[in-house]
Amino acid sequence: MKKLLLTAFEPFGGDNKNASLMALERLPDRIGQWEIVRLTVPVVFGKAPEYVAAASKGLRPDAILCLGQAETRSEVTPELVGINLRHARIPDNEGNSPQQEIIVPEGPAAYFSTLPVFDMAEAIKATGLSGNISFSAGVFVCNDLLYSLLHEFHKEKLPIAFIHVPLTKEQAKEGQHSMDLDDIVKSVRIAIETI
Repeated sequence: MKKLLLTAFEPFGGDNKNASLMALERLPDRIGQWEIVRLTVPVVFGKAPEYVAAASKGLRPDAILCLGQAETRSEVTPELVGINLRHARIPDNEGNSPQQEIIVPEGPAAYFSTLPVFDMAEAIKATGLSGNISFSAGVFVCNDLLYSLLHEFHKEKLPIAFIHVPLTKEQAKEGQHSMDLDDIVKSVRIAIETI
């Protein structure tokens, strides 16, 4: 059985919940050919990728899939690209607010995800759930994590991707996009089954 390191973020931005972490906790220990190894990640620029990279070196997973919450999303969205930029709209959980900061000075402008993100999005949609490909992981800690991991493991060709999930219905305030937690969990499970 192959080992999938599946990560999700702690709560941030004043919220006491994070949809990605709630989904991570509800997923089974085995999905298809994958043994799931869970990891909760700090919402801190620089520390998030260091934390996952350190765990990866000990665990030696066959792939890494990271989950994150995006309050502007109405669908589960696998991310195609991580870009070499940090730009905080709000401070991270240690109060850092980088502005127009390059993540890796000698790194390329962007990396493409190395897991089948188009297939993931199509598989989610094929079941009638709300899913779509995303062409931007943003410039907050989610993107920092995706770009940094793709850079760190580029030479090793370790398959890596990131999926943004919407807020859960219990988290969403009036007018915000949301999705039932059960549907988020099902969508992530379907995405993993396509790997």
